[in-house]
Amino acid sequence: MAIVRWRPFGELEQFRSQMDRLFDDFFGSATESESLTPGFPLVDIKETKDDFVITAEVPGMSKDDIKISLTNNTLTIKGEKKEEKKEDDHNYHRVERRFGSFSRSFTLDAPVEAEKIKAKCKDGILTITLPKKEESKPKEIPISVS
Repeated sequence: MAIVRWRPFGELEQFRSQMDRLFDDFFGSATESESLTPGFPLVDIKETKDDFVITAEVPGMSKDDIKISLTNNTLTIKGEKKEEKKEDDHNYHRVERRFGSFSRSFTLDAPVEAEKIKAKCKDGILTITLPKKEESKPKEIPISVS
């Protein structure tokens, strides 16, 4: 007799997988009008004593495809990844790259100098540097000896 691991939701997972496949076959998979998956672009947020640095992966996009705004200490990155023209005389075996618009917002936990924000895009990496306001920077308090 073989020992089989009990998976209480195994049948439910199989059913969902089959339903997903059925809907993909009937309605088609991602189209150019569909927006990119949630969580695009992927970002890293780093905080130093002087600023916040947000690094985002935006492969295949130019600086003109991306808009950055700051409102009430919420940074928003919006953009659109445009689809390349497909040629009709080619047979595609697989199309996995996604195209469409995206929007990501991040609330910063300290006020920043909006006029001093810098953004650069190089080799598919967007880097945004947001300098903190002077009053939000940590201050070292000297201890006197008496």
